[in-house]
Amino acid sequence: MKESFQRLLCKRGGTRAMWEYPFAVAGINVSFMLIKMLDLLSERPRSIPGMNFVRILSEDEDAFDVLYCISFVMMDAQWLAMRASYMEFNEVLQTTRIQIERELSLEDVHRIRDLPAHNLLDQ
Repeated sequence: MKESFQRLLCKRGGTRAMWEYPFAVAGINVSFMLIKMLDLLSERPRSIPGMNFVRILSEDEDAFDVLYCISFVMMDAQWLAMRASYMEFNEVLQTTRIQIERELSLEDVHRIRDLPAHNLLDQ
């Protein structure tokens, strides 16, 4: 995970856009997206991704940290793939959210490492 973070922070991966997103602001937005998506402010999550994540979290206390890193790396990859501008940041974030929701809804995901996007951290 540390290498993934350094790659993001220094913007070393891919052909970088002329107009980059602010790193700290992106991090805050990824955090907020995950909190909303997983319904973490309610007593119990009502969505399948949220319920599945709470189950994963009960068995792995680092699950949120890993999911955050996966989400940030995925968002960065989407940014590059879409050749997005700052004005398209919300669209990139929404695309990332949809993908994370899909992966957390898969029946064969029992651990955070089971997410298909977990391999983004190993690159």
